[in-house]
Amino acid sequence: MSALDREMLALLRSVSQAAILPRYRNLRAGEVEDKGGDDPVTVADREAEALLAEGLARFDPSLAVVGEEEAHGDKAVLERLSAPCWIIDPLDGTRNFATGKPPFGILIARAEGGVAQSGWIYDCLTERFCMAHIGRGAFVDGQRIIARPTGETRPVAAISLLFMDMAKRAAVMDQIAPHYRLVDVPYCAAEQYPRLGLGANDVSLFERTLAWDHAAGALWLNEAGGKAARPDGSPYRVDGDILGGLIGAASPALWEDMATRIGALKG
Repeated sequence: MSALDREMLALLRSVSQAAILPRYRNLRAGEVEDKGGDDPVTVADREAEALLAEGLARFDPSLAVVGEEEAHGDKAVLERLSAPCWIIDPLDGTRNFATGKPPFGILIARAEGGVAQSGWIYDCLTERFCMAHIGRGAFVDGQRIIARPTGETRPVAAISLLFMDMAKRAAVMDQIAPHYRLVDVPYCAAEQYPRLGLGANDVSLFERTLAWDHAAGALWLNEAGGKAARPDGSPYRVDGDILGGLIGAASPALWEDMATRIGALKG
């Protein structure tokens, strides 16, 4: 593990212990709000983002910071995504956290020119630490990993229908779902991407692709030898369309199969 990775792990662990875990199953009235569209935010999200931004500024103060909660309050923050920047999801899986159940975690990416260069994924409860740097492979707790399919006859798919219009939902469930064994989505990208790389899921389909949800995970999966890309095969960019769709898979072959099915959708 590099010095930066060790420092990042220390930062993520400290923020988890200071702002997130003390409130797990211990949120008070008024400490959970709805940002709109069944999108909750808690006091832990906001405090964790502030602490992470402060810590990342110590690593490299020249980089802009794009935090999920700051961007929600000021859309102009998203303009920083094309510049060298840190991207923060301070509490991924807030929906789970707010109801007192796992999984949830922290996602951090470093991007330049709209492309993630480094990514870190931290599970607050298990302390699993995934990391990747472009061109240097993917790691879990310091050990290099290679993405592996489940090996099941019917590939295992976690298909998120959130943010799809009703017509696309119906088409996906009618024309794509029967070819897979469907499993529940975890409502947490910090969990979904490791599932794709560690043999739990074969493929996942996302509709909304916000940078803080996908920058770190897509990089990590690609570096592990899986594949995360837009359905047309173009690479994921942190400054791209947030509703462009994204397929993640444990292998390029599994990705191609899903992309072909998506391209053939009718309705």
